[in-house]
Amino acid sequence: MKTSIDRSGSAVITLPSEKEIRIERKFDAPAELVFDVWTTAKHVRNWWGYPEHEMTDCSIDLHVGGSYRFAAQVPDFGEVAFTGVYKEIERPDRLVATEIYEAFPEKEAVNTLTLDEEEGVTTMIIVSAYPDKQTRDAVIESGMERGLQVSLDRAEKIMAELLEDGEETS
Repeated sequence: MKTSIDRSGSAVITLPSEKEIRIERKFDAPAELVFDVWTTAKHVRNWWGYPEHEMTDCSIDLHVGGSYRFAAQVPDFGEVAFTGVYKEIERPDRLVATEIYEAFPEKEAVNTLTLDEEEGVTTMIIVSAYPDKQTRDAVIESGMERGLQVSLDRAEKIMAELLEDGEETS
């Protein structure tokens, strides 16, 4: 039996260019399962955002040209919602989609997610490309790293539970 490593809060965030954010995180799960937890509404609604924020929409139409929308009600703030369109899907290795924070719909990003599995450990890399440096910097300054770490830790917990239950894909 493979020993799990505590990877809580282990996502590494770098800025590879003036318009990009790069996120890297390892999961003790096969790429197929990571992909499923990332792209299946029944799982996303249990890891996206903070647990104390009520998720009000989790819609995923996973095909090229299909869209998604994730929204949560944040106390003392209101709704926080993101939407986008899937541009490329190469299951379970690659997913490219646009991302729009609905409060600033003119600032579309393109997120490229890659998954590389080696000996049961999957490395997820997400590169988010923004229209300009100011938008990228605003995302960084928004506190996205804290929320991202929480969400990825919650996703990892779901993967561990699914593996424990003998489920490897949805």
